[in-house]
Amino acid sequence: MLTIDDLRRIILAFPETEETRSWGAVSFKVNNKAILFWNPTHDCPVFKVPFEERDHLIEMEPETFFTTDHHRPHALVLARPDSVDLEWVRANIARTWRAQAKKAAVKAFDAERD
Repeated sequence: MLTIDDLRRIILAFPETEETRSWGAVSFKVNNKAILFWNPTHDCPVFKVPFEERDHLIEMEPETFFTTDHHRPHALVLARPDSVDLEWVRANIARTWRAQAKKAAVKAFDAERD
C-alpha cells in the first residue's frame, strides 16, 4: 500500500523539491509548482496527468484510478493507495518533476546519473 512516507521518499529524492501544505493537506512542489498532493477527503494521492491519459487510466483501471466532480476540470487523477502500482507512481513523479523543474536542475540531475 502506498503511503505518504513512500511519496515523500520518492519526491524529495529529486533536486529542488519541497514538502508544503496546500488547501490544508500535504503537497510537494518543485519550482513553486505542485508535483502531487494528498487529498485528505479521499485519503489518497492526486497526480498530474494529461486529460487523455487520465481518462484512459480511469477506463482501464477503475479499481485504482478515479476522479471527482471537483478534480474533473483539471489534468489530475486520484489513485487508491492500496492498488496503485509503485512503478507507475515513480514514473509519473519523474515525468512531472522534469516538466516543472528548472532546466538547469534537470540537466544537472541527468548528468549525475550518466
